[in-house]
Amino acid sequence: MAWDFAHPFTLQVMPQADEIDGLNHTNNAVYVQWCERVAWAHSGSLGLALDDYRRLDRAMAIRRGEYDYLLPTALHDELTIATWLVASDGKLTLQRRFQVIRQRDQATVLRGVWLLVCIELSSGRARRMPPEFCQAYLSAMVEPACGR
Repeated sequence: MAWDFAHPFTLQVMPQADEIDGLNHTNNAVYVQWCERVAWAHSGSLGLALDDYRRLDRAMAIRRGEYDYLLPTALHDELTIATWLVASDGKLTLQRRFQVIRQRDQATVLRGVWLLVCIELSSGRARRMPPEFCQAYLSAMVEPACGR
């Protein structure tokens, strides 16, 4: 597949009947839910799950989310959603990217980006990433694929 970045973390998804809107396309909100699902799965694979966030009283919260809906998808289209961590200031912020590819024609149907900030769960205020976050997330950062 023509991924935007090397070494994607991926999940397979397929729109179901209740995810199709009045235009017979996958509802835009469903893509947002898929991005959340793959982001949590990726974080878990790096050793940081929701229980770890609670234990550390820290979380990476979405400050900004952008989604470019490039092509529609339909009921039962086989899709692969990928995510990467691509940038950080090493203290407070991370950038996570997303790409969804439709299997039948290898077309990219969505690209997205989240700008994340580390917060203290108990107060909601921005705080430095704890060492566990830096170790897991910064070591997983990737570079753009060649030529992109």
